[in-house]
Formats: sequence, C-alpha cells, structure tokens
Amino acid sequence: MTPPTEDDDTGIRCRLDELLAERDMTLAELSARVGVSVVNLSVLKNDRARAIRYSTLRAICDALECEVGELLVLAPRV
Repeated sequence: MTPPTEDDDTGIRCRLDELLAERDMTLAELSARVGVSVVNLSVLKNDRARAIRYSTLRAICDALECEVGELLVLAPRV
C-alpha cells in the first residue's frame, strides 16, 4: 500500500464552517482562542490541510466544545 500523495483525496472532510455557524463564532474568534492563524484555520476549513497536530486538533475541539468526530468526518464513497 502506497502512502497518499498531495493530490490524493483522503475522503476526510472538515466541518469547521458548520460548527462555527452553529456556535455563532467567526474564524477570527476561533483563531484568537486557539492560537492558530486565520490562514491555517482557513486551509483546514477548506479541506486543503494535509496534516494537523494533535495539540491543534485538541485546542479546536476544546474551543468549539466538540468531539474530533464532529469536526472531521469521512465523506461518503462515490
């Protein structure tokens, strides 16, 4: 089995936009709370991230009061 490349679709989707809307929170507010730049959060939000540190994932989940599985989900296979 070969490791995924930059061009591979992992099938993992980030629900950051939805979670922010549900909590009436902006990306800038989340950035201030977790200490991650708006640019980096935007990369995650737009499913362009290739990796995320566990500490960052934990900080985002703590700020949004959610579980990892609410933030990152598997997209249905087509």
